[in-house]
Amino acid sequence: MTNLQRAMLGAALTALVSACGGGSGASGTGTDPTGGCSGSCQNAGVSLTVADVERVIAQAVFEAQARSTPMTIAVVDRVGNVLAVYRLGSPTGRTITIATRLDANGNAVITAGLEGISVQADQVGLDLLAAIAKAVTGAYLSSEGNAFSTRTASQIVQQNFNPGENNQPAGPLFGVQFSQLACSDFIRNFNGVGPDAGPHRSPLGLSADPGGFPLYKNGTAVGGVGVLANDLYTVDPDISDSDNDLDELIATAATFGFSAPLDRRGDRITVDGKTFRFSDVDFDDLSSRPADAPSFSSIPPASGTLIAVPGYSTGAIQAGTAFGLAASGIRPDGDVNYPGTDAFVFVDETDALRFPPRAGTDATTTGPAVLTANEVRTVLRNALQVADRARAQIRRPLDSSARVTISIVDTQGEILAMARTRDAPMFGSDVSLQKARTAMLFSTAGMADFVRGLPDAQYALTTGASVSFADYIDAAQTFFGDPNAFEDGVIAYAARSVGSITRPFYPDGIETAPPGPFSKPRGEWSPFSTGLQLDLANNAILRHVGFIGGLFPSDVVKNCAGVDLATGTSAVTTRTVANGLQIFAGGVPIYRDNVLVGGIGVSGDGVDQDDMIAFLGLFNGARELGTLNNAPIGRRADTLSALGSRLRYIQCPQAPFVGSSEDNVCANK
Repeated sequence: MTNLQRAMLGAALTALVSACGGGSGASGTGTDPTGGCSGSCQNAGVSLTVADVERVIAQAVFEAQARSTPMTIAVVDRVGNVLAVYRLGSPTGRTITIATRLDANGNAVITAGLEGISVQADQVGLDLLAAIAKAVTGAYLSSEGNAFSTRTASQIVQQNFNPGENNQPAGPLFGVQFSQLACSDFIRNFNGVGPDAGPHRSPLGLSADPGGFPLYKNGTAVGGVGVLANDLYTVDPDISDSDNDLDELIATAATFGFSAPLDRRGDRITVDGKTFRFSDVDFDDLSSRPADAPSFSSIPPASGTLIAVPGYSTGAIQAGTAFGLAASGIRPDGDVNYPGTDAFVFVDETDALRFPPRAGTDATTTGPAVLTANEVRTVLRNALQVADRARAQIRRPLDSSARVTISIVDTQGEILAMARTRDAPMFGSDVSLQKARTAMLFSTAGMADFVRGLPDAQYALTTGASVSFADYIDAAQTFFGDPNAFEDGVIAYAARSVGSITRPFYPDGIETAPPGPFSKPRGEWSPFSTGLQLDLANNAILRHVGFIGGLFPSDVVKNCAGVDLATGTSAVTTRTVANGLQIFAGGVPIYRDNVLVGGIGVSGDGVDQDDMIAFLGLFNGARELGTLNNAPIGRRADTLSALGSRLRYIQCPQAPFVGSSEDNVCANK
């Protein structure tokens, strides 16, 4: 039997245990071992129990002890409640470094953005935050239709897709790593007691460091696990080989009995003819047999301990919430706000709707053009209907409908409505809002003044350098040869347009080309140092890390823009980009005739699907209303050229609808 055959057999047997054994590791009869669930399997009886969390940790400890290595592990539920954080071994002597590449002396090659941060685990606890971020990523990227890992994330956020393949465009989710941030005004904080309504924050955003996996029970995603053992928080810059990654090995052991159904794993899903990576290791690569792991209660206290992490966990093991019910923060709409759709909405701990459709708040800036509650409801309902018809890109079984979250904002960035389709991956919630706000901000006449007015980004934990935001605006105006660029609001920018000028190469993927004006240049760019996107939230991220590590007395406020590192407060009084920028496709501005009135963002499926749902949802809603429109064609960013290459506005997929051969669905609209 070949190694490949052994890996496939091991994965299939594990999927069978997970689907049929309810996470107990026992075999049995029941659900389809390939993952027959496609969005309707979650129920009140399917969630992580305390015993489940204990088992996950015990299996990881067993593997780490077999390898004689300290490690840190975190377990979360599907909406990001941290159920446990456990550290095996002493943190003394562990140095945690954020870097994509190290030199011969073990120092980061790049020192910009978050690149090059290196701290002692017993002083700042960056290992705790890295493990949580990896667990949240495994949970947030996955659903009943797809299982993605942090290795999958690594593949889709780098400057080339695939990483290591020169002169290829950037990863399809380039920039998604800076979402789910603690400063987001959408993401919820830990309540100080235990699991409650999410979605909850990630201390470092989404992780691209292998060693984070989703957890499944009975074919449905119930959470995630993340491990940091090698003390390097990084990415995999070359996927042409197979790594024997310590973090991933221990995390694999942790998932035994809770692993993703084989047919839902990322390595069964393709984009642009390329297959995603899920893991470079499998159960036959382990040094232990997870089924033989002693119980958690039998682990000697001297070996390790549960850790209380300020703002995330109490230090005790908790049970997770059942997804899709009010207690998780997401439940069915019940045809109340979006009749005729299978919509899900966000609620708080009292089951009250967090974002009911409402009118815009920006009457002082747009006058009579302000969005009405009925317009908001109509556009969002139409976008939900487009999503229901759209053929999913990153889900199985084939010909599933797209699963996404949709957000609408006004010109102040205020949330006017948010809703999801069934079983949409969690990451798309915060990201859809980022896209709506990004498209709106870059299309606003005051964009340049807003960016220029932000306090400098402080690289306090690396070089101590400061970054002036005015430099980004100056670079953009030089790039376009237009001193009024981003000053007058003449051009309408979609999220795809913003992404094209926020990449390390323009045109995208041409490695002899210069960087876009909102990107870091060569030698400073990495997934931990993207440019304007990261710098805008940099101070907020560092403030939060410093608070967790005891360096600051208070946490960051709920606004990612304009944060003063020393005080944690924000100089920005609006919600303009309160949860940060996003720089991949899926958001467009909303107009009433020639007047900008807001933005719509979509996230959760393939980027072309996200583009189409946002664009056609607005188009169809506007046609029904007769009062709104997409950006006037003559003002869209695809009318601009720079360095001999035209910008992009949106891109819709070919033959995009299930059961239909209809094509060119976005043309001339």
